[in-house]
Amino acid sequence: MTVYLVGAGPGDPGLLTVRAAELIAQADVILYDRLIPEESLESARPDAVLFFVGKRSGDEQVTQDEINRLLVEHGRRHDTVVRLKGGDPFVFGRGGEEAQALRESGVTFEVVPGITAGIAAPAYAGIPVTSRELASAVALVAGHTVRDLDWSALAAFPGTLVFYMGVAALPEITEHLRAAGRRSNEPVAVVERGTLPRQRTVLASLTDIAERVVEEGIRPPAVTIVGPVAALHTQTAWFEARPLHDVTVAVARAPGEAGDVAAGLRALGAAVLEAPTVRIEPIAAELPALERYDVVLFASASGVARLFELLHERRRDARALAGRRITASGRATADALRARGLLPDLVSPRADEPLEVLEGAGADRALIVCGREQRDALGRVSADLLVLYENLAEPLSSDELRAVSHADWIAFASPAAVQLLAEATGGAIPHGPRSASVDPATSEALRSCGREPDLEAALHTRQGLVDALAAAAATTSVASVPA
Repeated sequence: MTVYLVGAGPGDPGLLTVRAAELIAQADVILYDRLIPEESLESARPDAVLFFVGKRSGDEQVTQDEINRLLVEHGRRHDTVVRLKGGDPFVFGRGGEEAQALRESGVTFEVVPGITAGIAAPAYAGIPVTSRELASAVALVAGHTVRDLDWSALAAFPGTLVFYMGVAALPEITEHLRAAGRRSNEPVAVVERGTLPRQRTVLASLTDIAERVVEEGIRPPAVTIVGPVAALHTQTAWFEARPLHDVTVAVARAPGEAGDVAAGLRALGAAVLEAPTVRIEPIAAELPALERYDVVLFASASGVARLFELLHERRRDARALAGRRITASGRATADALRARGLLPDLVSPRADEPLEVLEGAGADRALIVCGREQRDALGRVSADLLVLYENLAEPLSSDELRAVSHADWIAFASPAAVQLLAEATGGAIPHGPRSASVDPATSEALRSCGREPDLEAALHTRQGLVDALAAAAATTSVASVPA
């Protein structure tokens, strides 16, 4: 029985450590803070108990004493308890207090460090907190404790000052530093929502940074970097320079296709919403005599899972497929087969090319394992179809619908994605965002829902869709620049 005090990093899910991800997936209980990215909790076990113990403005807050009590209580009852904290648990995270409470109660604990915002946010703004020529030391300072700080020592510190939680107190911070002898023209940067898609950086001097922050509407969470290194933002900024930075794209989710679109968009800086949640509904079917077929084509990972469920119900396993050429449509389908001990003989690079992979298999008798949505597209091929499931969209909640409606774009990678989002929204595609279609068939599906696509990818692939959105964002950005 162990409580793990785990740092989740500053916000970008990609900065979660491997050890942190392992523990989240194993945990019986997770107590998490406000700034934990939702993606970090997606790998939690379905039966894990999750407690939100963060602080939201205007809501009743869970006290630190109550958090300590919960950690001790669950640490005595469960094998693996994760206390998931933003950044690093021992850097302004009160992890030390929690460790002391656990030790005093005789509960075993371990600490899993995380990347702290005071290092990560400047890095994402192109600001190294240390530099051989500009700063050989860095000090991390809690900016909300203005009255308790030794301003003379901070003003004389020979390096970079990084203030956490100091947006509201920024006028006092700058005034104290200048009064204690820090140069008035020293560069200062404030990074809002560091490492997240909506990150913003304001660069000014110690004299006017507080005024600039008010003008720009900068709000917590943010870190403030004081020192010559802050000026490097203008030279080495990279995160905010990505083509889709500050653009929100809702990706209409259809199984097997949304993941790589979302990943491609995130890599270019977009804030991505994936909707709707899709439920896989099994369809009753009889298991055919597999030995009659030369080739078995799996058109999706869901089809792999369902066929193996049928095999297990009949006390059979992968040996039932011995002697067949196993083919897979898409990498996710191939991965699902490998996880069950089957190495596919042929794999198409995309999940929407089942006919091409079947033609490459060269078979007289073929069986295609698929879902109901794929049946029409596959009906013209000379193969038997084993339809084992259908995809049903879960209705969007009011919050989810509001988020999708406020996106800049909705991206559709197939007609099925159009259908599923329409089902999830009660039959209508939200009209606020612009719509991007991957190909003519998807565009026609949008028109059938009353939406003329604003963009159709020139290259009818998912990467083509990502590239088209990046090009559209660049055109919009250029058009918005005054002549």
